Amino acid sequence: MIALLLLYWATVAIIFIVGIIMMIVATANNKPVKPGLRLVILSVILLVIGAGACAIMLSGLGGMH
Repeated sequence: MIALLLLYWATVAIIFIVGIIMMIVATANNKPVKPGLRLVILSVILLVIGAGACAIMLSGLGGMH
């Protein structure tokens, strides 16, 4: 369980970093930043979902006792 949790958070961080880098490169080359922006938005959504799931598991309300 801990390994999956760490893998999830590492994946979210990598998606966020790649999205930021793509936006910076696209801006420097006068290209559209839409693909990088999509990755950043996706990583924020995953962050919120993951944090909510962690909060539910840690509070004991998940029903998986």
